[in-house]
Amino acid sequence: MHSFIGRTPFFRLLLPVVVGILAAALLPCKAIYMPLIGLIGLLVMLSSFFIKEKQRYRSRWLFGAGLFLFLFTIANLQYHEKEKGSYPSFQDDNHYYVGTVLNIPEVKPRSIACHIKTTYPVKKQVVLYLQQDDEARTLLPGDELLFQGKIEPFRNFGNPDDFDYAGFMKIKGFSGSAFIPESRWHRTGRQHITLPVLSQRCRAKTLDFYRSFQLDPDAYAFITAITLGYKSYLSDDLQEAFRASGTAHVLAVSGLHVGIIYLVINFLFSFLGNHGKRFVIRQLLVILILWGYALVAGMSAPVIRAAFMLTIYGVGRIQKRAGFSYNTLAAAAFFLLISNPFNLFDVSFQMSFVAVCAILFFQPKIRRLFTPKGKISRYIWNLSTVSLSAQLGVFPLVLYHFGSFPTYFFIANLLVVPLLSLVIHAAVPLIAASLLTPLNAPAIAQLEGIFQWVLKTLIECILQVVYITETLPYAQLTDKYLSVFQSLLLLLFAYLIVQFFVTRRPRPLVTALAATLIFLTTTLHDQWTSPPPQLVVFNSPSISEVGFYDNNRRHYMELPSNGLLPHPKKSILRLSDETVYGYHSEEPLPLDILLLSHYKNFSIDSLLCLFDPQVIVLDSSIPPYTARRLSTECCAKGVILHDVSLDGAYSIFF
Repeated sequence: MHSFIGRTPFFRLLLPVVVGILAAALLPCKAIYMPLIGLIGLLVMLSSFFIKEKQRYRSRWLFGAGLFLFLFTIANLQYHEKEKGSYPSFQDDNHYYVGTVLNIPEVKPRSIACHIKTTYPVKKQVVLYLQQDDEARTLLPGDELLFQGKIEPFRNFGNPDDFDYAGFMKIKGFSGSAFIPESRWHRTGRQHITLPVLSQRCRAKTLDFYRSFQLDPDAYAFITAITLGYKSYLSDDLQEAFRASGTAHVLAVSGLHVGIIYLVINFLFSFLGNHGKRFVIRQLLVILILWGYALVAGMSAPVIRAAFMLTIYGVGRIQKRAGFSYNTLAAAAFFLLISNPFNLFDVSFQMSFVAVCAILFFQPKIRRLFTPKGKISRYIWNLSTVSLSAQLGVFPLVLYHFGSFPTYFFIANLLVVPLLSLVIHAAVPLIAASLLTPLNAPAIAQLEGIFQWVLKTLIECILQVVYITETLPYAQLTDKYLSVFQSLLLLLFAYLIVQFFVTRRPRPLVTALAATLIFLTTTLHDQWTSPPPQLVVFNSPSISEVGFYDNNRRHYMELPSNGLLPHPKKSILRLSDETVYGYHSEEPLPLDILLLSHYKNFSIDSLLCLFDPQVIVLDSSIPPYTARRLSTECCAKGVILHDVSLDGAYSIFF
């Protein structure tokens, strides 16, 4: 461990940054005390310079401790500053705002979604859903808008299987959202062109340029995703197929894609040689063009991350240092986390760094287990070990975040990754030929047609591999969510098993088996202590959805629209129309829960003449104006009301 820390000085800098971010996110400490801790750290560092020379070596830990406290403080304060920037502080009613469009507007079924940075009266990032019209469709990044609306903070639906959408948007830096009718917004005529906005405009131009390739919709969506990181054109079925086959990483521009592009650019400048000043010029040109690609690709977080890591790698090559290493990885993580601490909680950030770390650790060890003789077999073996190493590292994370794992990932990646490399290589001459089209040369037109056919064929091969893999039996393990502790146990098991096969020593094997025993014990404990099944009124916008929830999965059966719902302990009556008003009762029927659906003319007075409920539940199919009226009536009568649309899903345990 000491030798590892000695070889990776940036790891020592990264550790206090990670601890500071986690402390800010998880501990209820106030940022007001952080400057004092940082000052103590600075004083400790300064004191280390005044120690006598004879005692300086024994007291070298003082500088490290002071630096730890200082970086801890910087990361903690930076997190609180970012959190303050994403905190929703908007007016409670309709208000006028001025903001700038940050990205390419995305066409939704009933609106056009725009990321906006407001400049008046508050500086926040929000998502606006503009009513579809011709004016909204022509918006460009950098356009300034004046709009009136009520910006609502993001909130989750409260369903037991909910994705933490509010937390996700907070990590992305957004504070709220609003729907704006066409009559309540217009352009001011001003534009604000910053580097990120310029990048988005370049991305939009490139998307238009790709349309000249005359690809079918799936192929066009695929090429825009893997080269520009723009996934708005991908259909839900296509994304699900990639997820189920274990190749979803292909759809997001990451280190793999940028690495392939780096190799292409490096090859184009190979005539400059591998030594001397010309090699330095070659690497600088590669880095410059790589960042130019990042600009065209929209400067998304994964692209910036990969370009930054490859820049460090290129600088290392110039200085004749080892290629990609743990220190390079730690340096990239350090700078990215200092600039934006929310990156630590970004799933793509976690997956990319864990995958690279796993490749650095596992791949050399697994590769030594077998040495192929042929060139082709050696290439296949190396590709297999890289894919297996990455999956060994990320599969605990995948189970923790998504609760599913593709069983045929190894085979699918073995086929898809080489094809992906060929697709990116084939796109380069097609782009070049398309740029030369205005010359109207017949030879260029023929070459463009050939390159288009090659690109279409390669993309079709990838899609067929993905679709076939998805349809195989047991293609995906589902509903296998792990805790953080269980994920760490799995990761420890993988680490120790590989160590055992390499060293053949019994200690790693014994420790791995102990980790497995603890993992199985915690799994059994989770099963024994899992909550009982529950009847749930789900929060599904504008529809009535009632079902059973058990083992992290929804289960549906035919339930009456008007009548008693099945439950062994509770009396639950569901009403969906005015039929009940034709009945009379001398005494109100006692109920545990009265569930109201669909009908917009319910009257609390009339219902209380027939029923005596402990709680009235409004499901998501009740219109908002009706829900507000019923809430007022319940408040006046002293009746407890739960509005699923506002208060989240309503659960009744069995």
